[in-house]
Amino acid sequence: MQSRFKHAALFSVKLLLSIAVLVYIARGLDLRQLRAHLVSVDPVLFVVALALIFFQTFVLNGRWELIMRALGVSLDWLAGWRILMISLWFNQVLPSSVGGDAVRMWLLRQRGVQWPEAVKGVAADRFTALIGLIVLMVAGLPVLLSRVSNQAAILAIGGLTLAGVAGTVVLLTLDRLPKRLIALPAIASFVRFGTLVRFLLLQSERRALLFGSALLIHLVTAAACYALARGVGAQLSILDAGILIPPVVLLTAVPISISGWGVREGAMVACLGLAGVPSEEALSVSLLLGAISVIIGLVGGVIWLASPERGSYSADKAAKAAEEAPSYGLGKEASSHP
Repeated sequence: MQSRFKHAALFSVKLLLSIAVLVYIARGLDLRQLRAHLVSVDPVLFVVALALIFFQTFVLNGRWELIMRALGVSLDWLAGWRILMISLWFNQVLPSSVGGDAVRMWLLRQRGVQWPEAVKGVAADRFTALIGLIVLMVAGLPVLLSRVSNQAAILAIGGLTLAGVAGTVVLLTLDRLPKRLIALPAIASFVRFGTLVRFLLLQSERRALLFGSALLIHLVTAAACYALARGVGAQLSILDAGILIPPVVLLTAVPISISGWGVREGAMVACLGLAGVPSEEALSVSLLLGAISVIIGLVGGVIWLASPERGSYSADKAAKAAEEAPSYGLGKEASSHP
């Protein structure tokens, strides 16, 4: 009962935050113009963006499969894609306390995968995506400095990038700390996880393919946003999309709202505004991207309805199992983007 109350309270706080941010953004906008952008979006470019995000699920699954193989788990490509799509359904559509990552772990367990491997695979998949995002932000900083004159924005994005780099370096080098420290239970699991990710990116046979897929996924998101921007008439270049969308994705990944709603819109308006995109157009891009994510989630919902595991699933069991599984700081509720 206490656990249910905690989950309900957490969901309520996230929902209120999403609504509050959306209302705050909308206060200073021309809502008629916003509506006009949304209803007049070029259908061809919207379909292009939808196709790009759907293609992204195949790349996501390929990356995850490479990680699971490195862990000694043979994951059939189609089975992995089905699990991934179901997790997107839980992430995007359901107001559940159990997010897609917990469901991914639970579904892996139903296939006989042990909890340590299931948790490591999902956590490493998330962290690999984060590293790819940070690399793109580091690569985009020189371009950002040459194209943006807003010093506050440069400091904010630069600080965010620096924090990401520092956090990554710390995690990957935790095993260099004194042995007495890394033996502590609170640190030991992170040390093992950092060693695993370092192996995946630096020593595994398919490290180039794994790292390349981590970059490609975020570039696909940037390309989809570019298509949506052009679809609503925004004057956004592909280069600006490439350097401004990664910070949006990173901020959206912070699990403080419902599936990133509100946070994504605020970040999109702020970042695309640096390229001269009006707030109404930037918000339109974000809302349309959110709509595409929901559509992809609904496809996952159809797959879930036909899933043989659905009969034995319960949110309480999945939440309890995720809480009892070895943890690497992986939250039960994940964002909509990798």
